[in-house]
Amino acid sequence: MLEEIVIENLGVISRAHIPLAPGLTAITGETGAGKTMLLTGLDLLLGGKADSERVRTGADRALAEGRFVLAPGSAVAERVEDAGGALDDDGSLVVLRTITSGRSRAHLGGRSVPQSVLADLAEELVTVHGQSDQLRLRSPRRQRDALDTFAGAAHARALDDYHALWTERGAVAEEIDRLTSQRDDRAREAELLRLGLAEVERVDPQPHEDTELDAEIARMSNVEDLRARTAVAHDAVTGDEFASGDAPSAVALVERARRELEAAAAHDPSLARLAERAAEIGFQLAELAADLSGYLQDLAVDPGRLEEANTRRAQLGQLTRSYGSDVDAVLEWASAAGLRLLDLEGGDERLADLAARRDEIDAALTERAATISATRREVGARLADLVSAELDGLAMAGARLEVEVRPDEPGPWGADAVVMSLRPHPGAPASPLGKGASGGELSRVMLAIEVVLAQAAREERGGGVPTFVFDEVDAGIGGRAALEVGRRLAALARSAQVVVVTHLAQVAAYADQHLVVTKSTGSGGDVVTQSDVTVVTSDDRVTELARMLSGQEESDAARTHAAELLAAADMG
Repeated sequence: MLEEIVIENLGVISRAHIPLAPGLTAITGETGAGKTMLLTGLDLLLGGKADSERVRTGADRALAEGRFVLAPGSAVAERVEDAGGALDDDGSLVVLRTITSGRSRAHLGGRSVPQSVLADLAEELVTVHGQSDQLRLRSPRRQRDALDTFAGAAHARALDDYHALWTERGAVAEEIDRLTSQRDDRAREAELLRLGLAEVERVDPQPHEDTELDAEIARMSNVEDLRARTAVAHDAVTGDEFASGDAPSAVALVERARRELEAAAAHDPSLARLAERAAEIGFQLAELAADLSGYLQDLAVDPGRLEEANTRRAQLGQLTRSYGSDVDAVLEWASAAGLRLLDLEGGDERLADLAARRDEIDAALTERAATISATRREVGARLADLVSAELDGLAMAGARLEVEVRPDEPGPWGADAVVMSLRPHPGAPASPLGKGASGGELSRVMLAIEVVLAQAAREERGGGVPTFVFDEVDAGIGGRAALEVGRRLAALARSAQVVVVTHLAQVAAYADQHLVVTKSTGSGGDVVTQSDVTVVTSDDRVTELARMLSGQEESDAARTHAAELLAAADMG
């Protein structure tokens, strides 16, 4: 149950506290007083779209806060806990929505949550029925949706399964069309890949082979320069047979330093360590000299090998020009090309598999569509009976709703067209909704459908949605029909909380609680309009009903009529 709503700086409402009681609550007020803002605030709490233009002029943010009383162990309480929120100590749930320039924030049980979380919980908390729902129910698609809603959860699951298959069928058909239309392109691509892979396989490049060949070619192409410079380095280290001058060798100089340090160590023992380091350097120089000598002995030019290396490097160059920046990139291309070729060569097999899957899906869709159609025909007759019974109680005795389920082209939600028609009295022809009925009749038909759907939802969910909100669903009716609408809403309110925004005194008279939205304009330089919400009882309620009846709340005749309406409503 929705216990209260607090609204701040939303449209013409500066601040309003709306207490809501069990049973039937009527919200009334003059046109433009701000009744719409109350519903806008509720819509925000239920995850509706936030519009920064709704923020009251001069304010930096708007706020809507609602408190819901939950049944013990309800699914909503579990989902609040999953979202990280918490219930108050009394078990109630506080939902908060704020709007600032360009953005909005939502809080559930004290925890910031995405707007979508509120939208997911909305159907468990409140069901809103308005004039827009009536207009939508004129379309065949909305009539089908209403019938499917009435059919219940098992039917909804069957529809979801069918829709999933339909979606898969579309994807399979799209893939078949793509493969078929691209068959020639795929064949050309496969042939190019085969040629490229054959070339790579013929050359058989090895990882890093191009960089290794570059180093080898550079060495063999500069062997004389390498020999001369290495010989000078060897001479500088050892001064042996490769020596090209009279300069002392590094080995001789270091050996001389070692001997001098050892001699000096006799007078200063600390120099012994330096002598050891000189000896170590001498050993390292000896090793360096041996390595240089070996390099010089092995340094030779094999003209045949140089030509072979250049030839191989040219082969690798052809690959890198076509398939990658270097050999490693070529090998990566070859790996990916091999996988792509397998996919392309399997195109015909893939087409056969897809065609087989399409046929399987078509058979399953045909079978499930037949089941869905049978369910729709069965529940359609039951819906028609229940709505017709409701029409009897809405001053349309003898009127009957007919629900026809016609075969149609298969689509995402079955293979049916649902048509709802109204037979206003026995013997009259049935006309599709929205074509043959008057505005008042249509309003009552729509209200009857909504009431039946609401009752079905409660039965389906083992208690169902605890709160129903009706936004001027009584538009276009009056007199005795209006009294019957009020009586029917009051009857529904005996098993659920019902809130109705109405302009009819006949409906408002049946309310257990009556809220009036009033509008005032500031005086002097303040011309900002604002609205307030007041609970009216006793004489104040008679005054409001008199205003609704005649526009003259002080009229004795109107007040007498208002009192009579209240008395009649109290008698049921």
